[in-house]
Amino acid sequence: MMLRKILVASALFALAGSAFALGNVEAGKAKAQVCFSCHGVNGVSVNPVWPKLAAQHASYIAKELHDFKAGNRKDPIMSAQAAALSSQDVDDLAAFFSKQQVSLGGADKALVKQGEKIYRGGIKDKKVAACMACHGPTGSGNPAAKFPRLGGQHAAYVVKTLGDFRSGTRSNDPNKMMRDIAGRMSDSDIKAVAAYIQGLH
Repeated sequence: MMLRKILVASALFALAGSAFALGNVEAGKAKAQVCFSCHGVNGVSVNPVWPKLAAQHASYIAKELHDFKAGNRKDPIMSAQAAALSSQDVDDLAAFFSKQQVSLGGADKALVKQGEKIYRGGIKDKKVAACMACHGPTGSGNPAAKFPRLGGQHAAYVVKTLGDFRSGTRSNDPNKMMRDIAGRMSDSDIKAVAAYIQGLH
């Protein structure tokens, strides 16, 4: 059932993948200066609870900014920032960050085996699908389906994100895919897979 949901959502979002116009990278660079205070210069954040945006798919960045703007995803800082953005601003910012180079992280050696097992094979007894089914073997994601690049992302941010999906604080995932998956994961499952993702490339 979970796999069918993933495949259906992937197909639907792939069909809509061309919905976002291509933005202008240079215009995005000028507009991104305010973003650097949290997300770091060129989208490589220093604070591990704030996501790296560098090399993230433009389609995914645009989706999330539109979700913040529409109120489908809520955050005190990001909701306010996105409210003032035009559609062109969104496209330009997405284009700029997608072209930046992400820094690679390291996996926690104590958790890497458990994390890899979950990422690549899921947790069968809990009906948790393998992360790589949507996010790819190397964490490169799926831009057509708007599934984000995960490889190298801060572990602390991944832990927070999965926790938010699990609690329902975040609910802008198609067909409740991430809420269903995270809802079946324990704290230790989440911590392990997040540690693995941080070193994945």
